[in-house]
Amino acid sequence: MRYGCSALAALVISIAAPAARADDAPAPAQDYAIHGQATFVLQGTPGFPSPYAGANSLTPHQRKETIDATLYIGVRPWAGAEIWANPEVDQGFGLSNTLGVAGFPSAEAYKVGKKYPYVRLQRAFLRQTIDLGGADETVAGAANQLGGMRTADRLVLTIGKFGVGDVFDANSYAHDPRGDFLNWSLVDAGSFDYAADAWGYSTGVAAEWYRGPWTLRVGAFNLSKIPNGATLESGFGQYQLDGEIEHRHQIAGRNGAVRVTIFRNRGRFGRFDDALALAAATGAAPDTALVRARRTRIGASVDIEQAVTDSVGVFARAGLANGQIEPYDFTDIDRTAQLGVAIDGKRWGRAGDTIGIAAVVNGITRTHQRYLDAGGVGVLVGDGRLPHPGAEAIGEAYYDWKPAKGVALSLDYQLVGNPGYNRDRGPANVFAVRLHGAF
Repeated sequence: MRYGCSALAALVISIAAPAARADDAPAPAQDYAIHGQATFVLQGTPGFPSPYAGANSLTPHQRKETIDATLYIGVRPWAGAEIWANPEVDQGFGLSNTLGVAGFPSAEAYKVGKKYPYVRLQRAFLRQTIDLGGADETVAGAANQLGGMRTADRLVLTIGKFGVGDVFDANSYAHDPRGDFLNWSLVDAGSFDYAADAWGYSTGVAAEWYRGPWTLRVGAFNLSKIPNGATLESGFGQYQLDGEIEHRHQIAGRNGAVRVTIFRNRGRFGRFDDALALAAATGAAPDTALVRARRTRIGASVDIEQAVTDSVGVFARAGLANGQIEPYDFTDIDRTAQLGVAIDGKRWGRAGDTIGIAAVVNGITRTHQRYLDAGGVGVLVGDGRLPHPGAEAIGEAYYDWKPAKGVALSLDYQLVGNPGYNRDRGPANVFAVRLHGAF
């Protein structure tokens, strides 16, 4: 492991040190709060078939680690309002510097890696909740959420720097790489090309209207200045509009939800056909950066979750995006489908422990395949050629063991078939250990 990891890994344990409350009663109304977390992931892959490789290929025989430690500092300046800041220390690298698989095996690995720890302000936002009536609800204090009361019907406005995934495409069983599935395309719908910098955050505004079992969400966010870039637009010169409708329900007395999410990206994007045509005329490898113009890219996804018993929940997602235009801020996925299950350990006397099992299939259009076969590279993938394209088929299973409140140790395994949509390479076995502490 690189310098700094052992000391930061120790921080995971120290962060979890504060004792738990004697009971699980909801926290009283809070005017301020400080929470924290630290997560360490060691991930590796042994050998796998790799007859050739390109600039964005997954490399056999490697192991990498990442660690992040975050403070969640919140205050309530007036009734219904919360201001939160999340300074974070990050360090480490994803496998192959977070390249080689569209459904990348670790959502704890950012698109930028550094050898030494560095500090960033990942979130800084204001949330205003306006009560509109209905039953009173108790809100327990948590990271980025002050404890208190609210009504079932309400309007929630969020403005500042935060993650699109903080509001959209949430799922109780697959949405948190610090506690459940690690794979990028299981944490969110892989085709949801959400606005983000290289760390996964954006600046913008979101509104949520809760009315009975329904919620309507809309949002506007800055895209990065260049695809997969570290710097965000500051004035919505390139932007994303998001919309989501959610319905919560019960089946046989068990909670469930269905969400439909749409996005519309507007900015300077390249078309794969244009890049191929230019490459044919010049004899160079195709590059969408050379043919970018003002364009619109849209997509939609469906997100379903359902509790089956007190300890078993199932989930599914499916999504589709315009595959004639390059993905911008997330990853190289034009269509996706996933199915999974989460099982709580109360069934074997380990309440709070979780077993998760899921499968996801990611695909791209034929035009996108031709671009990669001609030597083009995408956000994460590009083997230099793609003579035998195929869908990425990924399975993931994890066991999350909680030996004490606030501490979790997970073992994770993923089987990645056709990494980078390439049937000539893989399958790759990916193993991980995750240590997480929070207070």
